Amino acid sequence: MTAMRRFQAYIDGAFVDGEARFASLDPSTGEPWAEMPEAREADVDRAVRAADRALREGEWPKLNATQRGKLLYRLADLVAAKAQDLAELETRDTGKIIRETSAQIAYVADYYRYYAGLADKIEGAVLPIDKPDMEVWTRREPIGVVAAIVPWNSQLFLAAVKIGPALAAGCTLVVKASEDGPAPLLAFARLVHEAGFPAGVVNVVTGFGPACGSSLTRHPLVAHVAFTGGPETARHVVRASAENLASTSLELGGKSPFVVFADADLESAANAQVAAIFAATGQSCVAGSRLLVEQSVKDRFLAILKEKAERVAIGAPLDMATEVGPLCTARQRDHIQRLVDRSADAGARIVTGGRTPEGPGNYYPPTILDCDGADAPGLKEEFFGPVLSVVSFETEAVAVALANDTAFGLASGVFTTNLAKAHRMVRAIRAGIVWVNTYRAVSPIAPFGGTKLSGHGREGGLAAALDYTRTKTVWLRTSDDPIPDPFVMR
Repeated sequence: MTAMRRFQAYIDGAFVDGEARFASLDPSTGEPWAEMPEAREADVDRAVRAADRALREGEWPKLNATQRGKLLYRLADLVAAKAQDLAELETRDTGKIIRETSAQIAYVADYYRYYAGLADKIEGAVLPIDKPDMEVWTRREPIGVVAAIVPWNSQLFLAAVKIGPALAAGCTLVVKASEDGPAPLLAFARLVHEAGFPAGVVNVVTGFGPACGSSLTRHPLVAHVAFTGGPETARHVVRASAENLASTSLELGGKSPFVVFADADLESAANAQVAAIFAATGQSCVAGSRLLVEQSVKDRFLAILKEKAERVAIGAPLDMATEVGPLCTARQRDHIQRLVDRSADAGARIVTGGRTPEGPGNYYPPTILDCDGADAPGLKEEFFGPVLSVVSFETEAVAVALANDTAFGLASGVFTTNLAKAHRMVRAIRAGIVWVNTYRAVSPIAPFGGTKLSGHGREGGLAAALDYTRTKTVWLRTSDDPIPDPFVMR
């Protein structure tokens, strides 16, 4: 039997064990493969206090913005150099296929480069004040200690969009990796150490529920909580942050509409839809999980999708030929099966897939549910897996109504060759992202985030860096005359 790998937390510049340890399971086999450090309240407190101390004392607050940027450039280079190793770890611990993790982590380095360059571009302003004897300006200063809570899916990317802007702004962080598949972030901590960041600037822990996550978000020294995950957990985060009045940025789930009009290039739209829902085995907050297709082309489009879905190569996640791998956890696979069954009971027709396969691992096949005429729960609830729910429409107005008939508002896609129609849809859809004739495109330059139950705040772009700052207003009196006695009437 192969020896279990052993990972450690990173607190105050040192690699340490948590108060306890737990096993991480290989999603492709269901067998334990590594031991992880389980941080509890005392570990979290130590990490937050280290981050607070690094914010106020030592080398970090002495660095100017350009010097912070140079450290971020060094970190970016290390991420690029170790991208394949990190990708293999993420695949092993989460089940995401290697062809996806390899491409994504190689691009993660560009996020750190973007924020490295932005570090000395975060500016204040001189105000045209209405007082003749005053000069008034604003400074952007770090908001403080940041609690960055990162889910298991796309974790190095979702960490980068928090760590990059926070460090550029001069903050310090405690990063909580998900207890499901934390290996890549724990390994990433070694690159932070190698890059030369002062002790305590970045701390990385993992653990469970109240003992780790809640104690972090309610800690009195935490000033901002950056969270990616589900709405229900986000409610716990917001309640906990009431203890310290920390500000929050929340990037939550989605039930994103993928709208296909009859005039679209159907082959191109079908390829985009396959990527939108089956890439990452559907375990993506922006998954295009609701297909809204114009009635006149519905049957033709579904036939194209069915053929593509049934050709998808399901297999071992470390095999470069695999296109859909296992889900991260058995509980997620079981949740998906229950939701598919409930949707079928409500009248949805299973076009393809829909049944957990026999054998080891957390596998679930690409599945398409035709929900026309059915009040199927799969139209409202997030599967977080490779399941597409389909409804048709006959008019643009109905397409808009269906697209907005959701409690979420993260992403959306519109496929049409009519430019005027595309612009109307962009204005009408209530979501933080609208992709037109494409899907899943991201860039460090572009803000990313949602509305409604998909959260608030933005990751990516300048907006993200400003979220990690406070504005300080400075008033300077320029008159040499003494201030008159305020109690002497003149």
